[in-house]
Amino acid sequence: MGKGVKAAVVGGVFAVMLGGAGYGAYNLVSAVDGTDGGGPAPVRTGPPDEEEIRTASAKFFAAWEKGEAATAASYTNNAAAAGQLLTAYGADAHITDVAITPGAAGGTRVPFTVRARVSYEGKSAPLTYQSSLTVVRGVTTGRALVDWKPSVVHPELKEGDTLVTAESANPPIEAVGRDGGVLTKEKYPSLGPVLDTLRAKYGDKAGGRPGVELVVRHSAQEAPDTPLLTLAEGEPGTLRTTLSARVQAAAERAVKRYGESSVVAVKPSTGEVLAVANNRADGFNAAFQGQVAPGSTMKIITAAMLIDNGVTSMNGPAPCPDTATWQSQTFHNLPGMAPDENATLAGSFLRSCNTAFIKLVDEEPLTDASLTTEAEERFGLGRDDWQTGIASFDGRVPASGGPDRAANAIGQGQVQMNPLNMASVTATAITGTFRQPHLVSPDLDGRRLATAKGLPAGTAAQLKQMMRLTATQGTGREAMAGLGGDIGAKTGSAEVDRQATSNSWFTGFRDDLAAAAMTEEGGHGGDAAGPIVADVLRAGG
Repeated sequence: MGKGVKAAVVGGVFAVMLGGAGYGAYNLVSAVDGTDGGGPAPVRTGPPDEEEIRTASAKFFAAWEKGEAATAASYTNNAAAAGQLLTAYGADAHITDVAITPGAAGGTRVPFTVRARVSYEGKSAPLTYQSSLTVVRGVTTGRALVDWKPSVVHPELKEGDTLVTAESANPPIEAVGRDGGVLTKEKYPSLGPVLDTLRAKYGDKAGGRPGVELVVRHSAQEAPDTPLLTLAEGEPGTLRTTLSARVQAAAERAVKRYGESSVVAVKPSTGEVLAVANNRADGFNAAFQGQVAPGSTMKIITAAMLIDNGVTSMNGPAPCPDTATWQSQTFHNLPGMAPDENATLAGSFLRSCNTAFIKLVDEEPLTDASLTTEAEERFGLGRDDWQTGIASFDGRVPASGGPDRAANAIGQGQVQMNPLNMASVTATAITGTFRQPHLVSPDLDGRRLATAKGLPAGTAAQLKQMMRLTATQGTGREAMAGLGGDIGAKTGSAEVDRQATSNSWFTGFRDDLAAAAMTEEGGHGGDAAGPIVADVLRAGG
């Protein structure tokens, strides 16, 4: 946004008085104390009734329409915060001629439609959007009050955000995929936050000219503005990305199958990100920035550690007992898994036997730091140096003693990953070379991509073969059924405190395409994340 614009920090009245009707006929006498002038009303308890809900919302709407920020804020249960944002609505966002039409209340929730106009330096455009509010009983006063949330003013607003209209901070971009097609948030909805971030970072490098916009100015550090309305078109610059329109479209469709899902696809031979998609209520880019336990997909790295340190090999011993105890903590396998004391590492890997890996983490020469070293030096994880082109988390595999040393080996404990990390792990495992994932070429801004040693050829060959066996004979077989070409997979389910169902994880490859997905509370890896990955891999053929 323009340098001269700043968010309002006062809770007084609007700097610009707004017009509007619709609720002006309501009596606003005694607005602050909510009485009707006949003496103090008795303090009431319990949920607000229908009449209270109608009256409280009507008074709030009427004051908002008139631009009376302080009065409107007094009808909420957080007058200071409400007053600040409602003041900015007129003073910084330049929104005028407000008219609010309520919908039918559902319990204490009142939906409504806002129609207004945004005007700035001779430019003007109509604004229409829908939101809702909830009426609650005031804790101390007993009054029926609007339960204050920034989303009442606009559904895109979160705590600390505000609305601003001005010349754009960055010129618009026309993001182009590897096939030359334009990538828009209208066609690829889950790319919205990614495209906003790319614009904030590269808009001034793409050769465009800024326009005038109404935006959400976020409080989160480095979060890009979210455009809501364009008053004057800028001229977009062209920004080339590594994304594949075909794979991205498949990823968008795939995550819609399960709520709270994320997926990333990369090209193992180059590290280019071909798709990133999220289906989340909070709009968070968990595919790149999530930090959660990856469950048994972590066994790819643990298996590499065991092989690289000479503990065992693909065809070497990895017994799978019913239970395994490490420093007083007992670990179990998934229900129904038969023990196999003669199992090889490949056999325990394809069945995802927890106890086999727990038993082996105590072998010489392994230490508390061995898994960390493998993750950092071979797979490029956990060093906070990835430069993908947008904000991302590089994974975390801390050196852990006690029970967490064993838990880390099976993707629990203190290990944290996201689908971007696990797609990269698969790409490194099957090629032997770590190529840092990226969305935008480093040539555009001189970024230095992270490097790592990668894997010995023999280790990579064994990991790739074990993943092939998992996809054709093991826990990934059902999800990967019907996929042609050279395929491999690893499943995972991660238990999370206070969740009744584990998170579903799955990572796999098909020829020169690797993908990883996570679904919160999705169950076993093949239940939810597996079908998502399979759909994405199918699109790469």
